[in-house]
Amino acid sequence: MSKISKFFKGGGSAASKGRGGPSPQEALARLRETEEMLSKKQEYLETRIERELAVARQHGTKNKRAALQALKRKKRYEKQLNQIDGTLSTIEFQREALENSHTNTEVLKNMGYAAQAMKKVHENMDLNKIDDLMQDITEQQDVAQEISDAISNRAAFGDEFDEDELMAELEELEQEELNKGMRDVRLPSVPSTSLPSCPGISYELHSCITHVQLAAQKRAEDEDEMKQLAAWAS
Repeated sequence: MSKISKFFKGGGSAASKGRGGPSPQEALARLRETEEMLSKKQEYLETRIERELAVARQHGTKNKRAALQALKRKKRYEKQLNQIDGTLSTIEFQREALENSHTNTEVLKNMGYAAQAMKKVHENMDLNKIDDLMQDITEQQDVAQEISDAISNRAAFGDEFDEDELMAELEELEQEELNKGMRDVRLPSVPSTSLPSCPGISYELHSCITHVQLAAQKRAEDEDEMKQLAAWAS
């Protein structure tokens, strides 16, 4: 009987046999132990293969019989190594499937606990009472919104007056004030005396100077008038 057969046939615990089969945790532990054992066997075979290659190189054509025997042993070790590789792949697949099954079992178990908890929470809930409560909440929200709208609206004091009539009356008052201000403005009079004559100045030059002086006087009068209007408007 091989070591692997002994491992699986004689390695079960009393508790596992009593329950009729190992638990997922126990099975995963056994699979990991088997993977570890086979990995060590791989390392041993790889070492033997390298050793037999060294022996074959050493003898070479000097001792063909010894060299061929070494190569035969290397072939057997390589065959065992390939078998272990396939076995490890199968065990790895089985371990991953078992891990996934165990995870799914735990997930379903926890989901079942959550469903039971939700059921227990909902036992004391009445859907009719919930509907009534939500309806009351909606009504109170509507009332609160109406109160907020009523408070935020501008008070309608004085809205009984016609705004167009008030604007017309205001324009009349402004026109009266403007007319009154224009009546109170007094324009300066033009001096009646002629400018003194300057000896030695030609008639044309004297007329030009006279014209410039009159223009300056008119400009000063206009500026005074504008100042008076500005003072009245302010």
